[in-house]
Amino acid sequence: MNFSELFKLSGLLCRFSPDGKCLASCVQHRLVVRDVSSLQVCQIYTCLDQIQYVEWSSDSLFILCAMYKRGIVQVWSLEQPDWHCKIDEGSAGLVASCWSPDGRHILNTTEFHLRITVWSLCTKSVSYIKYPKACHQGVAFTKDGRYMAVAERRDCKDFISIFVCSNWQLLRHFDTETQDLFGIEWAPNGCVLAAWDSCLEYKVLLYSLDGRLLSSYRAYEWPLGIKSVAWSPSSQFLAIGSFDEKVRILNHITWKKITEFEHPATVASKKTIVYKEVEKSPSVETERLSFPPTRELASSLFSTQSKYEISQVPVSLQYIKPVADRANPKVGVGMLAFSADNCFLATKNDNIPNAVWIWDIQRLKLLVVLEQLCTVQCFQWDPRQPRLALCTGNSRVYLWSPAGCMAVQVPGEGDFQIVSLSWHSSGDSMVLLSKDNLCVCYLEKEVI
Repeated sequence: MNFSELFKLSGLLCRFSPDGKCLASCVQHRLVVRDVSSLQVCQIYTCLDQIQYVEWSSDSLFILCAMYKRGIVQVWSLEQPDWHCKIDEGSAGLVASCWSPDGRHILNTTEFHLRITVWSLCTKSVSYIKYPKACHQGVAFTKDGRYMAVAERRDCKDFISIFVCSNWQLLRHFDTETQDLFGIEWAPNGCVLAAWDSCLEYKVLLYSLDGRLLSSYRAYEWPLGIKSVAWSPSSQFLAIGSFDEKVRILNHITWKKITEFEHPATVASKKTIVYKEVEKSPSVETERLSFPPTRELASSLFSTQSKYEISQVPVSLQYIKPVADRANPKVGVGMLAFSADNCFLATKNDNIPNAVWIWDIQRLKLLVVLEQLCTVQCFQWDPRQPRLALCTGNSRVYLWSPAGCMAVQVPGEGDFQIVSLSWHSSGDSMVLLSKDNLCVCYLEKEVI
């Protein structure tokens, strides 16, 4: 594995372009676009204020920068650096902004969720969508970009509207059987829309494209309910992570539960491999060095090394009892992700913050547990093969594949604490993000 030098970053705002050729990063009010292969700066754009959100258009020709405090969105062109566009929402304010799938319309959500404004870059026309609901995930596009679903709230009831993205005409409008709609997400094939209630009510609803209710699923009634939802890439499975520390898998034929995965504090099955991260301080005799070590050499010589060891089951994981009288308790399955080949599901139970659980979806059983020394901050699957990358807020990146797992130290001076990461679409590299810096990691073909 090779690593680039560190580059300045603010707000964790760093994105690969969809075509994989460019890397955009933000430093305060500046947008820096680099060539992915050489990391040479292609363009630097200066915005009117500190950038709070950045997003590429689907064709990688434009890039959107949102400044929510000012209610302004600026759009830049990579093909024509002199061209730019400014959208000012004025007194209506701005709380969210995103591209439409065609990369030629911008959807701005105003303060207090009064409306969504659809701005066309081609015709300069404006359309309005009323009553968008203020929820976790209120706008969802189908993967083919043909349809958009919007969660709405009017007259104290929840609704969903489905629009045709080519002309923004309303296709369907229907009410949902939810108390407080929290999120919506299309299946990757675009045939089914999942809608789920807030954590106070355990309910998942599955709708067809024409608004028919296909199925409703409820695991239990009174305790806190759903915390996370994820579709498998094949659209065959819907995984639901709950506050009761379980993941339930629904199938796409009957929409009934086929299994549930528990996350106990003790892993007892002999069929499960538990990889435990251990640190070892290197013993270096400085007297034997014939020269004073440089800062970089000293940091590599004296820094603690990390590796995985296989633990003998049963293994007791570090379990944190949640504080009952606080909002948003650290309890339940808060992170879910299917591998690109549909074979594996990675989960994190917030009660056991240092562990990642990897499930074999073909056999519906627990395959591996990765027990880290620090809290898992982020994990993401390689888009091309079953390989999981994760970070824990230190200067190491961790990789797992069916062949095994490894911990890799990011070289360099200073304390580069990785809190987020993102794969390149080719799977050959990924960007590692800390609070103030970014680094690109290049993987060799034989790396697990």
